[in-house]
Amino acid sequence: MPVVDTSRLMVVAFLVVALYASAGLFLLRAVLRALARRQGADVRKPAPGRIRVWLERGVMGVGALGLLCLPYGWFVEPYWPQVERVRIETAKLAPGTGPVRLVLISDTHCDSVERVEPRVPDLVRELKPDVIVFAGDALNSEEALPVFRKLATRLAAIAPTYSVRGNWEVWWFPHLDVAAGTGMVQLDGDAVPIRARGAEIWLGGVAVQNQRGVASALKKTTAGKFTVLAHHYPESAPGAIEKGADLVLSGDTHGGQVRLPLIGALVRITRGKTGEYYDIGLHRIGEGWLYVNRGLGMEGGRAPRVRFLCRPEVTLIEIVPGDSSRDG
Repeated sequence: MPVVDTSRLMVVAFLVVALYASAGLFLLRAVLRALARRQGADVRKPAPGRIRVWLERGVMGVGALGLLCLPYGWFVEPYWPQVERVRIETAKLAPGTGPVRLVLISDTHCDSVERVEPRVPDLVRELKPDVIVFAGDALNSEEALPVFRKLATRLAAIAPTYSVRGNWEVWWFPHLDVAAGTGMVQLDGDAVPIRARGAEIWLGGVAVQNQRGVASALKKTTAGKFTVLAHHYPESAPGAIEKGADLVLSGDTHGGQVRLPLIGALVRITRGKTGEYYDIGLHRIGEGWLYVNRGLGMEGGRAPRVRFLCRPEVTLIEIVPGDSSRDG
């Protein structure tokens, strides 16, 4: 069962309620005084001190800023994808070969109405990928299936495109082959070679809850070759790296979907037994790496379709010859 850490969300919620309550009281007092003046009442009182004036202005200003953040989180950021670039060096690529350019996307969580999906293929095409990987969680509802298939078809026309099934496919849509007819190839305990500019790497993929899939996929790779494993859950990375994966590609967390300065993700989801949380971006684990993509879409069901300081992500990972002991 996943462990959901909502402690940060509770703290922020308390602060937000306190802030808006204070702003509301200031506003109510101003309205009452204005009404009293209209009725001819004497509302004169000693002028407030400078500290109090600035405190009231600060509270009202932050409250107004909070109101502006709401439409931004609903109507701007979910439609504004961002490209992240990562470079990983490995001694498993011969000098003078590569780079191998891999584009990672995850967690489209498509709804029946398109949001960021129409913009993604154009961004991906500009990155000139050798391979595209989708790390799972395609849909929020069956009605969104045409939206995802349209996106998958456009991506597969750019470069060979592979996917793994996330928890939404396994739990809610096990009867659907979401990528059928799109050209996107599903991996589950399988591995395929990717060749580009004289370099060769191997790409494996595993669906969630396939307990033996990691070992099966890694057994099908060629010894000594750089191996990438796609699995929706970041918590799979330590075990996969111990079994021979050099790079694990994941999603699932959405980066919290809402992040605040100095606080980070408001909600943290962990699915491993140790409870360790892997935040967005690149992590060094043992002799390998984990990359956690913050996703393109937003959590389904009754969750609000909002992103804040956590833009939808398209990741370009360049795998190049070099010193494998260095971080990317």
